[in-house]
Amino acid sequence: MLEGYIQAVRQKHPIVHCIANYVTATDCANVLLAIGASPIMADAPEEAAEITGSSDSLVLNLGTPSPDRFSTMELAGKRANELDLPVVLDPVGAGASAFRREGIGRLLRGIRVTAIRGNISEIAALAGKQTEWAGVDAAITAQSPIEARNLAMDLARQSGAVVVVTGKKDIITDGKRSFTIANGHAMMGQVTGTGCMLSCLIGAFLGADGSHPLEAVAAAVGAFDICGERAYEKAAHAGRGTGSYHLALIDEVSLVKDSAMGGVRLVCE
Repeated sequence: MLEGYIQAVRQKHPIVHCIANYVTATDCANVLLAIGASPIMADAPEEAAEITGSSDSLVLNLGTPSPDRFSTMELAGKRANELDLPVVLDPVGAGASAFRREGIGRLLRGIRVTAIRGNISEIAALAGKQTEWAGVDAAITAQSPIEARNLAMDLARQSGAVVVVTGKKDIITDGKRSFTIANGHAMMGQVTGTGCMLSCLIGAFLGADGSHPLEAVAAAVGAFDICGERAYEKAAHAGRGTGSYHLALIDEVSLVKDSAMGGVRLVCE
């Protein structure tokens, strides 16, 4: 079910317009190149719509918001909707401030979003649940897997998007069907930018073949989780830490093939 997407990316080389945050922009560009996509990162309002018009998908990252950046995202998102291009929203720190909440709310009201990827706190904030924040780390820990899935399904139905909740187990849902993926490694949470990189990979997979969004998003999550496991095996075997793991993760994205998808531990619900 998840096979074929990696090959599709490497055959099509989709152009992914990323309005990224400056903390992780380089990692996002590198992971897109590693999977076989072509990144472009244009955040000026004067060119946002034009750049999106020449792209295959759009990724909006809220990591370092500003009034100009929100304007750019709106312009790019509306152009993507006009062309029926996939739009991925990464609501970094969604509940951290009124400014972020208002800006994200405006985006969701004005733009049709294909996929939303966040940790449980970010998804909870979008669904209207009170959260506490410490940087961009998830502060909600009490949810059971069933509660987290129900929260994601509610947001999917509200937004019309495929919703991804990343964590110890990743949940992917379109509000009707849900997948749970139990791959990945804890060290992925110790490297800044892995969530941002995954959102960009989702954009690449949707840009290559968006005919079945739920499956395309699940394939991106599964592939990245497999890479996370393999990177840990190599870094740990060499006695290395998080810096080497970071590099190994991008290495594994460049090496991953569709045959690896047989190792994805996926449950359909």
